[in-house]
Amino acid sequence: MEAGGNSLPSGPDGSKRKVYYFYDPEVGNYYYGQGHPMKPHRIRMTHALLAHYGLLQHMHVVKPALARDRDLCRFHADDYVAFLRSITPETQQDQLRQLKRFNVGEDCPVFDGLYSFCQTYAGGSVGGAVKLNHGSDIAINWSGGLHHAKKCEASGFCYVNDIVLAILELLKMHERVLYVDIDIHHGDGVEEAFYTTDRVMTVSFHKFGDYFPGTGDVRDIGYGKGKYYSLNVPLDDGIDDESYQSLFKPIMGKVMEVFKPGAVVLQCGADSLSGDRLGCFNLSIKGHAECVRYMRSFNVPLLLLGGGGYTIRNVARCWCYETGVALGVEIEDKMPQHEYYEYFGPDYALHVAPSNMENKNSRQLLDEIKIKLLDNLSKLQHAPSVQFQERPPDTEIPEVCIAKFLALFVSGSESLLILEDEIFDQVLFLRLLFAQKLVKPTINEKVLGIQLWFRQAFSIDSQVINMLKHCKPLSGRVKREYLEPKAMSSLHLQEDQKEVEYARETDTAFTETKASYSGSMLIDEPQIKLEQDNINKSSDQPTEMNS
Repeated sequence: MEAGGNSLPSGPDGSKRKVYYFYDPEVGNYYYGQGHPMKPHRIRMTHALLAHYGLLQHMHVVKPALARDRDLCRFHADDYVAFLRSITPETQQDQLRQLKRFNVGEDCPVFDGLYSFCQTYAGGSVGGAVKLNHGSDIAINWSGGLHHAKKCEASGFCYVNDIVLAILELLKMHERVLYVDIDIHHGDGVEEAFYTTDRVMTVSFHKFGDYFPGTGDVRDIGYGKGKYYSLNVPLDDGIDDESYQSLFKPIMGKVMEVFKPGAVVLQCGADSLSGDRLGCFNLSIKGHAECVRYMRSFNVPLLLLGGGGYTIRNVARCWCYETGVALGVEIEDKMPQHEYYEYFGPDYALHVAPSNMENKNSRQLLDEIKIKLLDNLSKLQHAPSVQFQERPPDTEIPEVCIAKFLALFVSGSESLLILEDEIFDQVLFLRLLFAQKLVKPTINEKVLGIQLWFRQAFSIDSQVINMLKHCKPLSGRVKREYLEPKAMSSLHLQEDQKEVEYARETDTAFTETKASYSGSMLIDEPQIKLEQDNINKSSDQPTEMNS
């Protein structure tokens, strides 16, 4: 399957698309430090090229709203987000233990404005997802695509995983989302986040072997319901355009045929280009952009993100050209005069010829990889788990349960009696609190068939009540965000409206309708109704949960 489908409603001619481009003029001011290869200045250089090639006039240009704490906490742990918010170059020597815990240091340094930088690039990616959810065809955020960040730690120059956050936003509207990564480094953070779900398929084309992050073996295929929903294409040094496309198009064509995603996220890391400061591939800009052109041809809502790329003049060239591909506009090779013109000498051209480096990817090796991956994809057609109805899995408690606990905590009572029948999630949450010595439990459990009911009584130290108001469970994967609202049992809420609203805020419900949108990026929050009669009504049956 080597061709796309019919054009999107806004692109009947098969070329034009409704495109939103997210850019913050301040993003180029952030500085990782002297000698560090990651340079946000490349985003400003890209924007200058877009402006002088006349591409901005073909797009809706949007300044992203900053992602809020709670937006980042949809994936990342609360204490990690709090750390990023508080750490500064002046205070880092006082937080050495935290720096080590969250893997912040040499590769991921502390610099001025670090948290604002994270809010900016994450805001652009989530904002792009919101636009796609509201009918746009393509959204672009070249400052995003930081695919190595984990739930509780920074990694590989990445602090916040904007890609995971954007995919979670897309899952509000789409049953299935496809993630494709053409950065030279394995997209480990995104793969890990969705490793056990069949609602998100991740496909990564990357250098494999003695190379960061060291993951992404062809045998890594996902787990549980996510088995065969992680595809890894391990490559060797020097791969050229022809060899790359001999894998990319057959594999991605089959993925689109079998998985049928409602939206696609394409991470366009430019460190896979020939001549990259840290890379070892030999792709031309046109060869790299052919991946964008091919994924665009399927006419599925498409989010284009940046990523790696450390020869910054070539990064700007690449993302400028790929913006043109997204728009269906072919731009000339001769570069127009602009403020960064001298960066592109001596030829002052958009395209750069690949080198004559050896291609260590033999035809036999490439064929073996292709056969293996196509075979894995063929198994999806018969896999009983391919129902595409599960929400992203959460290994621990969903936020809807937190609301119930918070509602109790804000009542100010130091001795609480909780009757619950949602044993699995409650027990995991309570274990977390017990481990942190925040509560003293008295548990009496009884097994009734496959249902486990319990009566839980514990006392809360008054000194930690405020902490518990802001406490959320840690999770090794993605939080389950799309549960139906549940009635709370005898909560006796008598606090002022502000506190009650705080408890409600943590509860989320899945809605099939499109939420209203305003501003350049407001993360759509499903409407939640907690009527007083529901709050005070006891539930006699266990609440069904999506796993």
